[in-house]
Amino acid sequence: MRILTVPPDRYADHSNQLAQMHRLRANVFRGRLEWDVTVTESGEFDEYDRFDPTYILAITDDARLVGCARLLPTQGPTMLERTFPQLLGTGSLGASPTMVESSRFCVDTSLAEARGGGQLHLATLTMFAGIVEWSMANGYSEIVTATDLRFERILNRAGWRMKRLGEPRKIGNTIAIAGSLPADEESFDRVRPMSYLSVFSNVARQNIRSAA
Repeated sequence: MRILTVPPDRYADHSNQLAQMHRLRANVFRGRLEWDVTVTESGEFDEYDRFDPTYILAITDDARLVGCARLLPTQGPTMLERTFPQLLGTGSLGASPTMVESSRFCVDTSLAEARGGGQLHLATLTMFAGIVEWSMANGYSEIVTATDLRFERILNRAGWRMKRLGEPRKIGNTIAIAGSLPADEESFDRVRPMSYLSVFSNVARQNIRSAA
């Protein structure tokens, strides 16, 4: 399994993976979680897909997409401030150039190499590591997100503790929460699976560290 990052100028190059992503989002958010999201024949889309996000994708060796997330700088439109401001204790995110929003995180938990003992799904940890590594490499030290209490527990199990930005609130059929996560070497080393392949395929990890 490897991480693939897809910025706006690479959408056309990775159209197949992005198509898989939108179908996975439909299967997870509408099918499994029963969220009120917009689904078409092509999959799940929302307005934030129009703001040129970078997508973080987890891909198997046979080119199957098993995880995805969407990253947007908080100095532009974000889901937290525009769609879920009620999750923010102050009503404002306090956006900064070092803060990025992660949204639409999901994993295909039917993957064969899913678990070992009581550990988290390999694709989940791979996605966590990819998000942290990409964020650090692009000058972000803080990742904010709107999620739910179930996912907050997953983050805690991974040792990547989220700082709440407000009180939990019921939204649709879930109890939602906003939070902030650190993007630093300590977090990366904590969540990274042994098999993790860097998102920077041509740069050794130690070189990234030395340049940080």
